[in-house]
Amino acid sequence: MVQAKTWILTKHFDGFPKDSDFELKVEELSAPKDGEVLLEAVFLSVDPYMRPFSRVRMNEGDVMIGTQVAKVIQSSNPAFPVGSHVVGRCGWRTHTVCDGTDLIPVMPDWPQDVSLSLALGGIGMPGLTALYGIEEVLGLQKGETLLVNAAAGAVGSVVGQIAKIKGCKVVGSAGSDAKVAFLKELGFDEAFNYKTVGSLEEALKKASPEGYDCFFENVGGPFSSVAIQQMKNFGRIAVCGAISTYNDTTPQTGPYPHLTMIFKQLKMEGFMQSRWEHKHPESLKRLIGWLKEGKLQCREHITKGFEKMPAAFMGILQGENVGKAIVAV
Repeated sequence: MVQAKTWILTKHFDGFPKDSDFELKVEELSAPKDGEVLLEAVFLSVDPYMRPFSRVRMNEGDVMIGTQVAKVIQSSNPAFPVGSHVVGRCGWRTHTVCDGTDLIPVMPDWPQDVSLSLALGGIGMPGLTALYGIEEVLGLQKGETLLVNAAAGAVGSVVGQIAKIKGCKVVGSAGSDAKVAFLKELGFDEAFNYKTVGSLEEALKKASPEGYDCFFENVGGPFSSVAIQQMKNFGRIAVCGAISTYNDTTPQTGPYPHLTMIFKQLKMEGFMQSRWEHKHPESLKRLIGWLKEGKLQCREHITKGFEKMPAAFMGILQGENVGKAIVAV
């Protein structure tokens, strides 16, 4: 018998998550039956999407949702040999017994000198989100100007780098001077700290006086209302996230963008990377190719210890991370 530690959602979040919303439990797992595997978590992901998704995809008492890189430590399934690594939606658990459905083997040619944690970041869901937002939703073209907010986060930092690979001007917004310095390191043309600029409108105008062809939206709220006014005619907006609204107890209201969207003939589309799941293998190869060529940097914010999962999760909702937030077991 193996003991698995799990983090349970004891109560649906009301406003910002609290320690009392989580409970650490221990459960006994039986040995894997025929066709099953026993997994041991190596790296776990904490992501902003967990906050809104917990409300619609979870009941109180469920194990917190999430993805992990895990090692196969017992196997009765030939597709997953002992010692191999997989990416799985196992939730916040140290050990899992499952039949292999929905497990994705880490690509066989994964470079030895690259941490497997990147399979949860730039060479995983956040990287795919950035790629599809740029190519499938925005259709970003060489020479265009792209705005991305939450630009020092797991998705935003990859968005800016892919846009530079494509020959575009990139403007990024982030919430600290250290994050702005990081964006400059990544090659962003312009970057600013939205918390310290006197006027967001003026900062956006200064960074790109002619406006923006594309806007990769991660934040929502007042930032979005101001940014939409700075779009060029026929501009495109990819709505990936709205982190500024996730912890609201009362929904934010207006100003509303409809007239601006009509006058400027803007296109705005929400998306999730799972829509293009059929492209994942090819897309991951492209991302890791850019990494090997030095065109893509994947910064990580690593917290050590499974017991720190709630703290790491609350940390990303407060913007503590630069790059992808990971918990190492």
